[in-house]
Amino acid sequence: MAVRLRTLGTAEISGETTLSDEVLAELRTAFRGPLIGPDDDRYEKACVVQNGMFRRSPGLIVRCTGTADVVDAVRLAREHDLLIAVRGGGHSIAGHSIHDGALLIDLSGMRSVTVDPALRTVRVQGGATWGDVDREAQLFGLAVPGGIVSSTGVGGLTLGGGIGWLHRKYGLTCDNLRSAEVVTATGKVLRVDEDNHPELLWGLRGGGGNFGIVTAFEFDAHPVGPVVWNGTAIYPAANAERVLRFWRDWTTDLPDEITTRAVRWTTPTAPHLPPELHDQDVLIIGALHAGGTADGERALAPMRRFGTPLVDLSGPTPYRAVQSMLDPFFPKGELLSYWKSTYCRELDDAVLDLVLRSALERPHPRTMVHVPLLGGAAGRIPETATAFGDRSPQYMLSFDANWTDAADTDRAVRWVRDVLAEAGAQPSATGTYLNFSGEAVLDPGARMAAYGPNLERLGRLKATYDPENRFRLNNNIPPAS
Repeated sequence: MAVRLRTLGTAEISGETTLSDEVLAELRTAFRGPLIGPDDDRYEKACVVQNGMFRRSPGLIVRCTGTADVVDAVRLAREHDLLIAVRGGGHSIAGHSIHDGALLIDLSGMRSVTVDPALRTVRVQGGATWGDVDREAQLFGLAVPGGIVSSTGVGGLTLGGGIGWLHRKYGLTCDNLRSAEVVTATGKVLRVDEDNHPELLWGLRGGGGNFGIVTAFEFDAHPVGPVVWNGTAIYPAANAERVLRFWRDWTTDLPDEITTRAVRWTTPTAPHLPPELHDQDVLIIGALHAGGTADGERALAPMRRFGTPLVDLSGPTPYRAVQSMLDPFFPKGELLSYWKSTYCRELDDAVLDLVLRSALERPHPRTMVHVPLLGGAAGRIPETATAFGDRSPQYMLSFDANWTDAADTDRAVRWVRDVLAEAGAQPSATGTYLNFSGEAVLDPGARMAAYGPNLERLGRLKATYDPENRFRLNNNIPPAS
């Protein structure tokens, strides 16, 4: 099956080429994973990614089973000057993990997780999800700081930073990265750690997928669970102003063991939710205590008394269950999504008023206004110690438009952009979290907002490891000239 693929220009995507049957037959002689083209019965399913906005058609999907397959795919792309997309978990909110006509290097067949309980380390292949990591690590009462949806890919979350339920106690995901195996744009395999390519390790800690394809990550792991105290108090939206102000005051001096977030949302009619929550406009106060359950119950008691909850789901909960409790609300490929975020140094009254007002104007019930508490261990790392950037803000405002009908796309995107512009004009606003960015192409202002003084250094690193910008379908950092 000959296939048509997009090619790269020197600066922008341009042109097409055909990979002949002979070229594909030669690739198959060595490649262990399947090659999935448009005529393959598996193609349609293989094109589904998390964000339903992106129903795209790559020219060829190469589903890798190991590092050697990734090397072969990169060398094929280099030889034929092909546009490359890389997919791990497929959760990129901006659709970076799939592109029309691209060579899609699919790591989803590479999901091995190996735990060393004595050293408290976890080695993870590049296509694994956080559910894979949690399943293995929790056998030993260990966890790596991850995200809040278990199907999220380890690769994308780590390379973009990694805010979740443990960042206040143990830092961002990228802060816990000890080493990596990286396939470069030339197809070379590098061991990256503090002694080998330390500058590249710095860049992988928050600099995105700009420098190569990470086929394996090694993380520090920490004692968590297997049962933790989970706080989930769900208040009626009518009381949101009072509750949110109580939450703001409570979060000003919390211990690192507590990570918490406030979410304005409309709960769906779902069989696993209590009937009193079906189709209710709510403010969710969620929290996790990363210590013992008795300590957690005492520490999280105040958040359950900010008013009278509609439902209080707090209690001792398996850590793996906390990590996956949001999964049913984000079915793969069914929601269309566009998100943007800004950090805030504080939640002053003007910011709280914006949160409350914007929540009333959400374009769809599945749209969220999401306010995580930052700080803690993640906030004590110097700005230039990792590529991630500024750690000083205490909160993030994330405006997460999710909807189901493509006819609503313009309205949803406009709402996000308008409310973010207003949020960004607040005196306490600063920076942005690129894992929560719906923009496929970052403008210079967004890059500077994310990376600050690290941006120039990242450009030099890009020029060292990917001077032709072959890995460009990401939160792209142009190589320094």
